[in-house]
Order: sequence, then structure tokens, then C-alpha cells
Amino acid sequence: MKDHQYYVYILTNFTKTVLYVGITNDLVRRLEEHKQGTSAFTAKYKCHYLIYWEHHQYINNAIEREKEIKGWRRSKKEALINDFNPDWKFLNGEIQG
Repeated sequence: MKDHQYYVYILTNFTKTVLYVGITNDLVRRLEEHKQGTSAFTAKYKCHYLIYWEHHQYINNAIEREKEIKGWRRSKKEALINDFNPDWKFLNGEIQG
């Protein structure tokens, strides 16, 4: 059985003032799309710095998780990021294709 790859991720801008929550089945490709400005929101706010991601095998789980995180206040999103990436380091270069 094929292992499916779905990712819920959080991007920010250079000054870390904006958070964007997304979902994809190809994180490398999606990061490149954000960098190229294909998403209106991330292009407007220059959000293309990956600071958080999590893997899901099933699309339904990933969709539910994305909805859950999107519904959180910023403080709860920050706590999630802090647990995963305490320095809020940009992780784009650590994601392999």
C-alpha cells in the first residue's frame, strides 16, 4: 500500500508578523509556489518562510488538522510553533524534494 504524503504547514513573513496555515501533498513544490507568488495572500504579505510543518498519511486527517489550526488564536499557533521550532528558524532549506 502506497504511503501518502500530506502536510499541514505554517508560513510567515521575514519579520514574523503574519502567519499563514496551509495544506499540500507536495511541500517542496508548494513552498516554491509561495515563493513565486502564486497565492494571493502569501504574495501580498510576503509569507514564504516555513516555520512549522507536520506530516499526515490520510488527507481527511490533514484537512481536519488544517481547519483546527486555522481556527486557533495567534497565541495558540505561536505555542505550536514554539514547541516544534523554538527559534522560529526558517526551515525552507531543510525540506528535501
